[in-house]
Amino acid sequence: MPLIDALVPEFDHEMATTRRVLVRVPEARFAWKPHAKSMSLGELAGHLANIPFWCTAALRETFLDLDTIPNRGDLPTALDSLLASFDTKVSDARKLLVKATDGELMAPWTLKKSEQEFFTMPRVMVLRNFVLNHSIHHRGQLSVYLRLNDVPVPPIYGPTADEQ
Repeated sequence: MPLIDALVPEFDHEMATTRRVLVRVPEARFAWKPHAKSMSLGELAGHLANIPFWCTAALRETFLDLDTIPNRGDLPTALDSLLASFDTKVSDARKLLVKATDGELMAPWTLKKSEQEFFTMPRVMVLRNFVLNHSIHHRGQLSVYLRLNDVPVPPIYGPTADEQ
């Protein structure tokens, strides 16, 4: 079975689940933080909404130089634009993902900053670790942020205490 036959359904499932969580983020609480060392609610939602970009970056090139990416640390200003950005990034990533061959997925990909290389690994590992697992991790954080703000948490892998 080609690798893509397992990756695409997982990507679709996790991105749809992530969107269900993102849509619950209260725009009026974007600046809220659970702790001084934590990202704000808006920063975390913005970071999560940007993660599908890593799929596109991994599939378009054989490396990503962090020095070429503009600072994305700005607090989002509106939920609708955050969701639109997420939807575009998911769509762009999926268009490349469905065309990927096993050879392309097994090709090495490097993350670096100027001349400093952080790692090189097969693209399929980048997609699993830096797209899917990374999304799942931050989506879990975001669900806790929602709970702490009395926002009903949507189903993720089954019913939540809010939606039986």
